[in-house]
Amino acid sequence: MIELRRVGPEEFTAKLDAVLDVYTAAMLPPADQLTGRRAIIRGHASYTGFTCLLAERADGRTVGVAYGFHGEPGQWWHGVVRQALTEHDGQARTGEWLDDAFELAEIHVHPDYQGKGVGRAMVTGLCAGRPERTAVLSTRDQETAARHLYRSLGFGDLLTGFVFPGGQERYAILGTRLPLAGS
Repeated sequence: MIELRRVGPEEFTAKLDAVLDVYTAAMLPPADQLTGRRAIIRGHASYTGFTCLLAERADGRTVGVAYGFHGEPGQWWHGVVRQALTEHDGQARTGEWLDDAFELAEIHVHPDYQGKGVGRAMVTGLCAGRPERTAVLSTRDQETAARHLYRSLGFGDLLTGFVFPGGQERYAILGTRLPLAGS
């Protein structure tokens, strides 16, 4: 049985090794990127409106992690995506999506627990009761199980084929109005 547990910034930071274990199992990043990812993820805990759900087995092992926060100027993802969306759709449309957005920064489920509703429960739980007007996220621009999940929750493509600065892989930026459809 998997239980979801909401944790604040202090406990999240204390459980960073478990968070990174799930991230590594799910994303298979090159080992040389993990130190940088650790610093980025740790920094996210200080952002306004940070909230995290951990998916845990009965023995306490973390098998899923999802977190987000209120997007604001000065945050790297927010700034990069705002610029790209503005170039693509104009300032007014970009503002509709990003001026009052809950940014879902990381959503990862250990491969042994994927396809069992854990990701859906985490996204739904994170978005429930949020005061923001919209929720936004980025995901690989491929037909993955994660992309299908986000679409089933009402997320639509805002921008596709996007490459983050310094990267090579293509991403899609997705958004939905809050509350989530069907929640």
